Order: sequence, then structure tokens, then C-alpha cells
Amino acid sequence: MSNSIDNINWKEINRLALPAIIAGIAEPVISLVDTAVIGQLGATELGGVGVGASLFTLIMWVLAQTKSAISAIVSKAVGANNLKSLKSFIPQALIMNFILGASVMIFALLLSVPIFKLYNAQGDLLNVANSYFHIRAFGLPIGLLVFGIFGVFRGLQNTSWAMIISFVGATVNVVLDIILVFGIEGIVPSFGVEGAAWASVVSQFIMLALAVRYLYKKTDFQLIQVVKIHPKIKSLLKMSFDLFIRAIALNIAFYAGTSLATSLSDEHVAAFTIGVNIWLFSSFFIDGYSNAGNALAGKLSGRNNFNLLLKVTHKLLKINVFIGALLGLTYALGYKLIGSFFTDDELVLEIFTTSFWLIIISQPINAIAFTLDGIFKGLGKTAFLRNLLLGATFLMFIPSVAMFHTFTPGLIGIWVSFILWMSFRGFPIYIKLKSIVRNA
Repeated sequence: MSNSIDNINWKEINRLALPAIIAGIAEPVISLVDTAVIGQLGATELGGVGVGASLFTLIMWVLAQTKSAISAIVSKAVGANNLKSLKSFIPQALIMNFILGASVMIFALLLSVPIFKLYNAQGDLLNVANSYFHIRAFGLPIGLLVFGIFGVFRGLQNTSWAMIISFVGATVNVVLDIILVFGIEGIVPSFGVEGAAWASVVSQFIMLALAVRYLYKKTDFQLIQVVKIHPKIKSLLKMSFDLFIRAIALNIAFYAGTSLATSLSDEHVAAFTIGVNIWLFSSFFIDGYSNAGNALAGKLSGRNNFNLLLKVTHKLLKINVFIGALLGLTYALGYKLIGSFFTDDELVLEIFTTSFWLIIISQPINAIAFTLDGIFKGLGKTAFLRNLLLGATFLMFIPSVAMFHTFTPGLIGIWVSFILWMSFRGFPIYIKLKSIVRNA
């Protein structure tokens, strides 16, 4: 087998992908640790944090789509050897991210209780979710600014800096989680659910400090620069809007799943929370090579080399499907043990194990969707991605999950619907990509 794909060799792909895997799993690791630690407090606490974290993740995913838009613009400039043209664009884009995050944070804090009631949360579950979210929400503008800087780094064909920053943030979160949730006798009091939220916020502040340092030390860009609005801001807003709508549709699917699980019982939503965190961890793990595709797609489109892009896509698909299958095999080998890592509640574990097999078989399917998704984000084909996800959510997922909930309520129907949803998201992108290459 050749060691290169024309002038894109495996060393370059792995240089982008492997650090991106570590950087990408930082956020789901934070959520996994929160879930595992809080799971020791009880099913209500675990379910409440699951609902609170779902809202936080929904908002962050919607807003953080600007990262992919920034990366696409920067990587195309790299491919066209015209990076100096973005000197004023980068600080304007990053400041826009922070202001957007702060504005949404205020509205989210004011509307959190009505939103959680839409999740069917009530009583103690509602109180836990609201308590957790009201602290975690302070990380929204900080996290969005960090993601924006990560988008700059990825566009510059460098994922190592984000990896280092994310690893430090995840490590800090793990340590603080254990300390603040359970306390240290005679030294630090136990803060319970609120301790987990504060641990996440503190880790995000540390990540921001490191991200700004790398931005100033390793690139020619800064955060503050007073100039007229850069013409690329219009493209950023358009792509970001498309990706916002797409992310909203994506999170409607997760909201529907969480809401239906919550309507069944605290134990069902606790089991669903465990499954979602494993799903997200796997997704971000697979997304490492997808991020490499994102960066390379932008650069190659800047060079108008679409034939090479198709070859790179095929290689990335093979790698990611293998990773997805390997993850599925690992989960299968630990089938009876993984749930007990999060909770010792026997009913929660019983509900979880009856549907975990669906999460396992979904991994290769998810790998295909995420790979092609990353390629199209790098190409800036955000309108196509927006329309595709709207169709997948409202024409596939919602009817499917509603049918299952009507006739066989439980987590199995929810996870089957997610598998159909991911299938609908992946394969049409490949057909469109082949069309783009033919017409290039």
C-alpha cells in the first residue's frame, strides 16, 4: 500500500487527526466524569444532571458551530496562500463569539425553569437540573471563545495546541469534580451537584487562558484590533446561521429523546443519560479523523484539488469505520461492566443494559456520517448540511421515535430512531460529494 495519497501522506493526516481525537473527547470526558461522580449520589441526581447537561450541550453545540465556519475560512486562506487577508477577521470573529455566548447565557438563565419543564422535569429532578445549569451556564461565553480559537488553530492545520489545552482542562475537571462533589473532610465541604458544575466552569477558564496564550505566542492573530468590519464576516455569519439551524435540528432530536425518557421514570432518564454520554464520547472520538478531513477539505478546496479530496475522503472513511467497529467491540466486551461505572442502582442498570447493544451497533454508521460531515464543513457547504439534518430530524427521527413511543415505550425505540437518523445524515453527503468532484 502506498504511504501517501498524492501529496497528502499519512503523516499529515495523523498529525491532524490524533491530537484532534484527544482534544475532541475533552468535553465528553468532562460530562462522563460528571455522570460517573454524580451517579454515586442517586438516580434523581444523575437524571437531573443529565437534563441540565442536555440543555447546556444543546446551547453549546448550537453556538459552537462558528468554530467550523471559522476553520473553513482560515483553511481555504491557507490553501490559497492568502492568510494575511484574515488579519482583522480573526479578532472580530472571536469577539463576536464571546458576545454571542454572553447574550445567550443571560436568556438561558432567565428561561431555564420553563425549558426544563418542557423536558418533563419536575419536583426534585427539576431542582437538581436547574441548580446544575445555573452554574454551568457561566461557562457558555468562555467555552464559545475557546472553541472559536480552536477553529483558528484547526484552519491553520494545527490540532496539537487544542489537544494540549483540552487535556489540561479535562484533567483539572476530573480532580475538581472529585474534590468538590464529595469534599475533603476537615478541608473542603461537599458541594454535591453544584460542585460538579463549578469544576467544569473552572476548567473552562483555565482552557481559555491557555488558548489565548497560544493564540498570541504561536500565531500572528490577536483578540483586539480596531478596524472596519472584515468582508469575510458576512460569509462567517451565513455559514454560522446555516450551522445554527442545523445544530438546533440536531438538538431537537436529543431533546425529544431526553424528554421521552424523562416521561417514563427517573430511572429511565438516568439510564438514557449514561447511554447519551457514551454515544457522545464515541462521537467525539471518531470525530478526530473527521476534523482532519475538515481541515484538509478547506485547504484542498482553496487549491481547487477536488480529485485529491475524494481520495482523502475514501481513506478517512476506512479509518473511521474501523475505529467505530473497534469501539463497538470494546463496548461489547465490557457490556456488563460499563453501566456499573456510572451507577449501582439496579433498576437503572437493568434499563441501560437492555438497550446498550443498539449504541454498540451504531458506531460504524456514526463513523460514516461524521467523516462526511467534517468534509462538507471544511468545504463550506453549510446550506446542504442544514437542509439534510432538517430532513433527517423531521422526516426520519421524529416520526420514528413517536411511533415507537406510542406502541413500545422504552429506550430501545429511542435508540433505533437515532440509528435511522444517523443513516439518513450520512449517505446523501457522499452522493453530493461525488457530484461536486465530477463537476469541478
